[in-house]
Amino acid sequence: MIQVLLTSKGISLNPITSLYYVAPCCLIFLSVPWIVVEYPVLKETSSFHLDFLVFGTNSFCAFALNLAVFLIVGKLSALTMNVAGVVKDWLLIAFSWSVIKDAVTSTNLLGYALAFLGVCYYNYVKYQNMVKAKEAEEAQKKVAQADEESGRLLEEREGTEGYLNKKEDSQD
Repeated sequence: MIQVLLTSKGISLNPITSLYYVAPCCLIFLSVPWIVVEYPVLKETSSFHLDFLVFGTNSFCAFALNLAVFLIVGKLSALTMNVAGVVKDWLLIAFSWSVIKDAVTSTNLLGYALAFLGVCYYNYVKYQNMVKAKEAEEAQKKVAQADEESGRLLEEREGTEGYLNKKEDSQD
């Protein structure tokens, strides 16, 4: 959805403008379930205290994250953003396994291996497409240079023939 908003024809939304429109909708749609589901539980089970420094820092981080997402999706693609999310998940799992000592089962490892293979295949295909595009661009440049050179030769030839024809006409 974000990619469609940022790259659709006729509409040119930059990341800040996109956030300007998307953020209020997110606030409304996330506030309703929070008020209905989370707030009553939070009020009953804990001493709810709003710390403005923590809230402000968290809000700034969320804004920066959303801005980064819009920038990445606008410049690259939504698929690239999803692949980056997979890599982020790997790093979180590696952190939880090495630092927090969470258990990692063989099923987890199989899933990570499949995700890794998917990311590798994605990068391979993207690289191949980039190489093909570069080769096509170079071939197009060579054709343009050949056309330009043949045009120059044709002009020189026509200029020489015109000069010879004028010379023959003046001699008659």
